[in-house]
Amino acid sequence: MKKSDLRKKYLEKRKSLSEIEIFQQSEDILKKFIEYFRPLPQQKVHIFIPIHQFKEINTRLFTDYFFSRNISVFVPKIIDTKLISVEIFKDTEFAVNQWGIYEPLTNEDSGITDFDFVITPLLYCDSLGNRIGYGKGFYDAFFEHISEESKKIGVNYFNPDENIDDVREEDIPLDYLVTPTDVLSFFNKGLE
Repeated sequence: MKKSDLRKKYLEKRKSLSEIEIFQQSEDILKKFIEYFRPLPQQKVHIFIPIHQFKEINTRLFTDYFFSRNISVFVPKIIDTKLISVEIFKDTEFAVNQWGIYEPLTNEDSGITDFDFVITPLLYCDSLGNRIGYGKGFYDAFFEHISEESKKIGVNYFNPDENIDDVREEDIPLDYLVTPTDVLSFFNKGLE
């Protein structure tokens, strides 16, 4: 199926989710992430701030967990047309940008590239790790500049059920997908 069709389909599927379902499934995704990856103190995690209107995974549950375990947390911020990584703390101040996304007030890029985990937003991920975001390409460009050792992990409410037909050469696949019921690895270019 083409990206545009899958994007439309999964935006619609998300619209049907209630606030309770979003919270519960986000909790389940966090539990699966912790069980599988076992994050440790002093590790570094890059994670997105959810866009409420798009009913994204509630990653605030993740950041609270990371802060409580002395895990360093970094979030994306768009400066001009580039995604930078800003370190945040419990007391970091945020503001809403022109796209309705919460971002830290500071524009200071951490310069970190050796994240242990990069938890990535998406609308859909297929069985080969190809992801569909919102079509801006920020994460593909970001992935080009991080360590090859960094685990690129998508989080989604839905498991893959069809492949993306129009993957481009510049699209960088994920290493893993975490859903409320599964953790899928794409190292063998298929589901484990």
